[in-house]
Amino acid sequence: MAYDETLATRIRDVLALDGDVSEMKMFGGIAYLVGGNMGVGIVGEKLMVRVGGDDHDRAMADPHAEPMDFNGRPMRGMIYVRPHGIADDEALRRWVDWGIGYARAQPVKKKK
Repeated sequence: MAYDETLATRIRDVLALDGDVSEMKMFGGIAYLVGGNMGVGIVGEKLMVRVGGDDHDRAMADPHAEPMDFNGRPMRGMIYVRPHGIADDEALRRWVDWGIGYARAQPVKKKK
């Protein structure tokens, strides 16, 4: 599945000063990781955000959020944000900061 290249460019612009963020192809799209932990990504036109289990319901209260349903199984702590929910740069930054902040708070994964 292809991912929205324009959205990828917008995310890279948000993350321009974050030298500890890396990109990796994942979930048929692209993901942005910190210390080996995914924070945000793109699947098709949707932004994928790792919000964490404790904040899942709060994130889902946003009218543009939907459960991340990968292979028919919703993943608690992961959501999709539909394109209208990230149409402006401020909204995109809010979601990216949330996901990257969550990833940054997790223990660094050791490289294999």
